[in-house]
Amino acid sequence: MIYNSIIDTIGNTPLVRLNKLNKGIAGEVLVKVEYFNPGNSMKDRMAIKMVEDAEKAGVLKPGGTIIEGTSGNTGMGLALTGIAKGYKCIFTMADKQSKEKIDILKAVGAEVIVCPTNVSPDDPRSYYAVARKLNKDIPNSFYPNQYDNLSNWKAHYETTGPEIWKDTAGTVTHFVAGVGTGGSMSGTAKYLKEQFDGLVSVGVDTYGSVFKKYKETGEFDENEIYPYLTEGIGEDILPKNVDFSVIDHFIKVTDKDAAVMTRRLSREEGLFVGWSCGSAVHGALEYAKENLKKGDVMVILLPDHGTRYLGKVYNDEWMRNHGFMENKTYRSARDIVNARNEEYQLVVVRKMDKVRDAIAIMNEKSVSQIPVMEDGQVVGCLTDNKLLLKIIENPEIKDSTVDQVMEDSMHFVALDSTLDVLSSMVEKEKAVLVRDEAHRVHIITKHDILEAITR
Repeated sequence: MIYNSIIDTIGNTPLVRLNKLNKGIAGEVLVKVEYFNPGNSMKDRMAIKMVEDAEKAGVLKPGGTIIEGTSGNTGMGLALTGIAKGYKCIFTMADKQSKEKIDILKAVGAEVIVCPTNVSPDDPRSYYAVARKLNKDIPNSFYPNQYDNLSNWKAHYETTGPEIWKDTAGTVTHFVAGVGTGGSMSGTAKYLKEQFDGLVSVGVDTYGSVFKKYKETGEFDENEIYPYLTEGIGEDILPKNVDFSVIDHFIKVTDKDAAVMTRRLSREEGLFVGWSCGSAVHGALEYAKENLKKGDVMVILLPDHGTRYLGKVYNDEWMRNHGFMENKTYRSARDIVNARNEEYQLVVVRKMDKVRDAIAIMNEKSVSQIPVMEDGQVVGCLTDNKLLLKIIENPEIKDSTVDQVMEDSMHFVALDSTLDVLSSMVEKEKAVLVRDEAHRVHIITKHDILEAITR
């Protein structure tokens, strides 16, 4: 067959059976390999859909500029579409994205602006905000906004879902995908559930993201948000493309488990895929071990290709430096927590406690910083140096309540965060917090990290 342009080859990617990683699982496990798209990812599907819908609506006119915040793959899809249709492309990216993603976008003629990761979405330096400002400043430009543009999920409703239904001959019972912008999970799950109302959809989330807790409690908990390394899944916002009503369950996967599984997919299944693919497969297999029955058919969406991650998960030195390969030099928050006895109790104060009482507790327990909790949630913290400065300025503050003097909460980290990651996250004055497998909160200080390194 002869195609008119490269974007006409988007879609109809293959389903491939897992043969080794699925050992011990009763049902059949299939993966939909999206790197067969011309831009090597599933994002090609929604990129062309967003552009064509914008053209139909008159929002994007000939000779225009496409401006988007991207983790890389959406940018590639938009760049290919722009080449085929004659549009210039400018992309903003967070600085945690791999160098390969940036270089690939530049290779197809896009301008790339790198923005800081560890800022809030509303910060003018964030890649969301920079993209919006460029769109406002540049005439005849189009900001697709993959997070809230509903053409995103519709692309998967119109293509990915029908392909899976057709290729499994209507036998699919479980669908698993990572959730970032939410389009692939929501659109595909919606279509499949309309064909078979017994279909179970499982969203894969990462530690440091808000999705799982929001789905289970309806609460947008900012304490769930902290830096993580995995690219392409998880969010610190709630994109409009995430339809929680069609996602039955969420599973969280650590950076390390995702990275290790990504490499196993390449070595054991011959699937040279991206980092979030490892997240999806690890989470799916964990779910399948307990829930898949004989006769069930699970389909896992694998978003992209491994070339985006040659300098990270496919680089042995990078893996060792992050504690993702066996190396006694690197231990994790889990090791620090497990070394504590069962009697461990986090020392805390409450918002309405008196400051003088909080100081007494800190002196009695010999701690220099202490979390402030309310209704089971960490809402702030006290540190001795900041507290001392405030008391020197105003001695009467000792009779105030803690909520009058407390600082922002310490950051929560994933249980498998390695010591180098912990060290980089421990701020000048603050420790970090972690929840163990029993959901108890632990504090990890610089002293804890130094002790773990020297054990």
